[in-house]
Amino acid sequence: MIRAPLTDAIVEVFDSLPSQLQDAARYLLDNPEDVALLSMREQARRAGLQPWTMVRLAKRLGFDGYEPLRSLYANAMRQGELGFAGKAGTQLAHQQEVGDRALAAEMVRSLAEQIARLGEPEQLDALAAAAERLHAARRIFCLGLRSSHPVVAHFGYVMSFLGEKAVMLDGASGTGTDAIRLATSQDILFVVSVAPYTRLTVDLARRAAAGGVPVIALTDSAVSPLVGLAALSVLVPTESPSFFHAMAPAFVVGEILAALIAGKGGDKALAAIRRTEDQLSQLDIHILPPRGRRKS
Repeated sequence: MIRAPLTDAIVEVFDSLPSQLQDAARYLLDNPEDVALLSMREQARRAGLQPWTMVRLAKRLGFDGYEPLRSLYANAMRQGELGFAGKAGTQLAHQQEVGDRALAAEMVRSLAEQIARLGEPEQLDALAAAAERLHAARRIFCLGLRSSHPVVAHFGYVMSFLGEKAVMLDGASGTGTDAIRLATSQDILFVVSVAPYTRLTVDLARRAAAGGVPVIALTDSAVSPLVGLAALSVLVPTESPSFFHAMAPAFVVGEILAALIAGKGGDKALAAIRRTEDQLSQLDIHILPPRGRRKS
């Protein structure tokens, strides 16, 4: 996730804010470049709020008014702390200073620490609860676009070994997401998106939730727009020494959930996996290593 100014402070007080101030806070979290570049009135217009709401939020965060807050974001932008382009400049300078090998080592350490944090008790509880809900669902509609697409694509592929439980919504030809119309309260929408959140993903999740379809979200922040729509959320870190956010922790969560769901299926799941393997073998899809000779 791009770490803009005040991110931690906003997350800390978010749940205690009135609904309009929460909307203003989401705007700051989701649009740091706009905060740095646009006037307060234009920001309020884009957020669908009154200007005084932005001022109230600034004061709630400890500023005398909105301009000092906006200046903080503007200074961060000048220093290259916001946006992919800004982070790319920071990465380039750091990479030139420490070298390719050192930057690669930093990324490996960062990812290893993030994945290790998935083993913390709260995260394990969330994973187990999500797997239980997904296992109990009649069908799992899988939605993840742009950088989140590989996460749901791999999850859906692993789930395909269990039969037709997973339904991919991939936006292909503009019709790939149409299948969400078939979802009911007996199904689940498994949705993945991290900042900067893809608008179509959030819109489809909002419509599904409004239609009574339970949503399980894999996202990056307690104030992600998906969290408020979801019956259950699994949060993953995305910070990276790279200019681009890290998706490896989300990918790992997808693998874990697929494995847990398969395990909960018992003998029925095992039979489905065997059947799938036999079918793939008959279709000559995989190139399998030759079987070793038995030792006499």
